[in-house]
Amino acid sequence: MGTAPADSDPAYSFDELMLAATIARRFYLENASKVEIAQEMGLSRFKVARVLDMAVARGLVRIDITFPTDIDTELSSALARRYQLRHAIVVNPHQDDPGGPEPFTHLLAPPAARLVTDLLDEDGVLGLAWGRAITAVSRAITRLPPCSVVQLTGVHPPHAITDESVKAVISAASLAGGTAYPLYAPLVLPNALTAAVLRSQPTIAAALTQFGALTTAVLGIGAWEPGLSTVHDALSEPDRRGHAARGVVAEMGSLLFDADGVLVRSDLADRMIAVDADQLRRTPETIAVAGGRMKAPAVRAVLRSGLLTGLVTDAVTARAALTGP
Repeated sequence: MGTAPADSDPAYSFDELMLAATIARRFYLENASKVEIAQEMGLSRFKVARVLDMAVARGLVRIDITFPTDIDTELSSALARRYQLRHAIVVNPHQDDPGGPEPFTHLLAPPAARLVTDLLDEDGVLGLAWGRAITAVSRAITRLPPCSVVQLTGVHPPHAITDESVKAVISAASLAGGTAYPLYAPLVLPNALTAAVLRSQPTIAAALTQFGALTTAVLGIGAWEPGLSTVHDALSEPDRRGHAARGVVAEMGSLLFDADGVLVRSDLADRMIAVDADQLRRTPETIAVAGGRMKAPAVRAVLRSGLLTGLVTDAVTARAALTGP
């Protein structure tokens, strides 16, 4: 991105062109928000937006789009069409899947972070779920508009309240200059009564209230196997087998899905501290970040649910979602 000389358009005065060039430089090159620029220059946010539009329209700003070579645009488009997604990013890892629960997280996190930054508006509410992939995405985010950040799920019981997902929420809120709403609670409680008592605690209640105001939610996807799902690993063995018998193959943010993408409901929901399906349906952007051949059937199941507006995944997982039954 570059700025053209500011004396090339007779339709505007030199002062107007200089103002446009200054605002464009602050916004495009120095990553200042429109609110920050408006405050610095004594203008309204809407005036700043109009000046930026003029700068692009008049050629003061030239934007060159160079797409990362590791993004498979053909697969991305096919995935978006097949599952009616607004956003699909398919990364080509150029290597065989080594196996494991998160084999390509280091490749998925940077484009996912860019997508999250692009989707968020000032004064929005960003939701981050528990999980390795989402923690990696939060670390890859380098800037955010002013917004609040809320944790969408409690943490896996073996982890302390200083869990990485709690840190991710606090770090992202600090980057955005907004309020952090961490969930200092386990994801799964022993019974519904304990969960209800915890939900009434002031700090947890404050976080849960934010679920209704979410503008962008970012979640991982788990397969119903040991080591591949937070919920699976948090349950007793009888509970795991019981849910498998009911057809559960995938989990996202504590929501359980069968192979057709149908939500599998049980009394487990009453024991959870997490966002629910209705809240995600009302969220303008719900983005999943997941990949690897071991999770491919789970990713396909969640795609079939219709809850997602976007997915960041790898090429092998994308092909499985496009060609699977």
